[in-house]
Parts: sequence; C-alpha cells; structure tokens
Amino acid sequence: MNNLINIWHVLLRELRRIVSRPLYLGATIGAMLVAVFFFMTLMARGAAEKMPVAIVDLDQTTISRRVCHEMQATSSVDIILITNSYPEAREAMQQGHIYGIFVIPDGFYRDLVAFKRPQLDFYVTNAYTVGGNTSYKQMLTMANLASGAFQREVLRKKGMTDDVIMNRIQPVAIEGHMLTNPWGNYTIYLVSTVLPGILGVIALMMTVFAIGFELKTKTSTQWLKTAGGNYTIAMIGKLIPYTVIYLTLGIVCHILFYNIADFPVLGSHARLLFGQLLYIMAMEIMGIVLIGCLPTLRDALSVGALYAMLGFSLSGFTYPNMAMLPMVKALSNLEPLRHYYLIYVNEALMGAPAINSMPHALALAAFIVPALCVAPRLHRALKYQNYPLK
Repeated sequence: MNNLINIWHVLLRELRRIVSRPLYLGATIGAMLVAVFFFMTLMARGAAEKMPVAIVDLDQTTISRRVCHEMQATSSVDIILITNSYPEAREAMQQGHIYGIFVIPDGFYRDLVAFKRPQLDFYVTNAYTVGGNTSYKQMLTMANLASGAFQREVLRKKGMTDDVIMNRIQPVAIEGHMLTNPWGNYTIYLVSTVLPGILGVIALMMTVFAIGFELKTKTSTQWLKTAGGNYTIAMIGKLIPYTVIYLTLGIVCHILFYNIADFPVLGSHARLLFGQLLYIMAMEIMGIVLIGCLPTLRDALSVGALYAMLGFSLSGFTYPNMAMLPMVKALSNLEPLRHYYLIYVNEALMGAPAINSMPHALALAAFIVPALCVAPRLHRALKYQNYPLK
C-alpha cells in the first residue's frame, strides 16, 4: 500500500512539472500533432503525382502531339514545357524546374511508317529520388505504349483481329497482384511506420529530458524522497503520465489510420495496439539507459537523437533489412522500431497468426534488461549527483 501511495505522490509531482512547463506538452502533443498533419497532408493522395517534366518535340507531327496529349492525361506527370529546343529543356532541369525530359526525335513519324525503329530518348534527374523515379517510370510506360499502339494500327490495316494483334504485341501476358496494398498507396506502409517512429523518438527524448532535467536542476534527491527513497517507485511514478500521453497519441493515430483513412488491417487491432504499447515502453526504457550511461543532459540528448533517428534506417521499411550487411542487420535488432515495424507488417498487412508477432513482442520486452543493468549507476547519480557537470 505504501508503494502505491508513493507512486501516486510521484505521479502528482510529475503532473505539476508537466503543467508548469509548456515545453513538456509542446514537445509531446504539439510535436506529434504537427507531424500527423504534415505527413497525412503531404501524402494525401497516396503517391507522388504531377511530377513536372518537359517534352522536346523535334518531329512536330500529329503522332508526336498525340504522345504529348496522352502523357499529359496521366496523373503521374505534368508537362510544364513543350519545346523544340533541347538546350532549353536541359536548362530547366538544371534549374530544378523539371524532373525529366522526353525527347521525340525529328523524323519520328516518317521512320515509324518506314519501319526504321526510331529512337525515343528520355532523361531524368535522380538528385530528387521520388521525382526522378516517378518521371522515369511514366516516360518508360509511355514509350512502350506508343510503340505498341503503332504496331496495333499497322496490323489492323493488314486485316488482323485484335486477339491476333495482342498475341503478337504481347506474346506473354503478365498479371500482377499487389497483396495487402492493391492501390500501391505509399501512405499505407510508409506513414503507418513513420508516425509511430516519430512518437518513439519523442518518447525517448522526453524520457531523457525528464530525468536529466532533475539532475541538471539538482531536484533528483527531492524526487527520490517523494518516492520514499525507492528508485523503482520513482521511475514508475515519473513515467506513468508520459506513457499515458504517448499511448493516447498512438490510439489517435490508430483511429486516424484504420478508421478514418481506411488503411487495411488483416490481423488483430488489439495485438497491433499492444505492440505499440510495448514499443513506446521500450523507447522510454532506452531513454533511461542513455541517461543512466551518460547522466549529463546534453550528452544523453545528443546520443539519444542519434540512436532514435538511426531506427528509421535500420528498421527496414525504407531500405530492406535483408539487403543490409550482416553486421548492420544484427545491429538493427537493437532498435525497437525494427520490432514494431515487423509486428505492424504481420498484423496489419499480412494478417499472420499471433505466433509470428510473438518473438518481436518478446524482443521489445527484453529491452528492460539493459535498464536493469544501469539502474544502480543511475540511482547513485540521482541520490548523490556524482556525475560530471560539463
């Protein structure tokens, strides 16, 4: 009973600190709401659209104008410049106004009807990865469609039926099925991990700040006194209000994703939310580990920022984990975001059995081990404040 009373006293003390300093709420609720608004509006359509490109039409014939018209009708690119001067288009690309140049050569139609295989050239800039790749994909598609359309018209004039024509143009039919995300919506698999990742960064950094600020302002002894001198009670009471805030923000994001934006969930909502709770607690625990190893607020925040941001690269949702070097793959297991991402894939996208997510849930729970290892050192720092001031 005394332990519960002490936890309550520490909790009330922390709530007073949160309310008294706008930084606490601004760095948690405010930062997360800004991130949600930014990413949900940035990718509102699910994929990058209307990438600006230029067409250099050196042919100036009916068929070249038709290619321009059909490319403009697509949603992926936006033709902002049609010219017969390649240097003009190249200058626009160098100035960053366009991502790609589609060149229709002089004599394109003449060579087509003479079966001389005219060459279509296109150039893209990969200085902007998304813009360049989207433009390249659309221009390649249009080049293939233009070739197929001309072949179809020639074969029709020879009296062939459409079935025979298609068998010649495309002798092997390709039928692709995008499982779990048939719309090709980038938001579904990207934002669903980026925003929880940002929430984890906030949880880690605020844990480091909340404990480190006690050390910096020399109020850690008062904090321990409120907890009855019990280090564990002090930590539980301090982290409860933050955990409630983070979990609430996580639930809001969950409702936004899966109820409002209608993202797919083929598995269990309950297991997905439980995985999110474990992930938040693991990030808080790593915050304790960092401030325990480096009981100086400035140093712990610097290392914590580096550790948290590496999680986005090592988790595997931007660059495949299987393609990483063996040592890097092993290090990725030290990032809680990696395990949460795999739980998300299993539950939301794959609808896999619970046993598939169990190892990753246990891995998140195992982050308590390093926190137990640094507990004696951090307890001494809180009690005696025997750490370097600079």
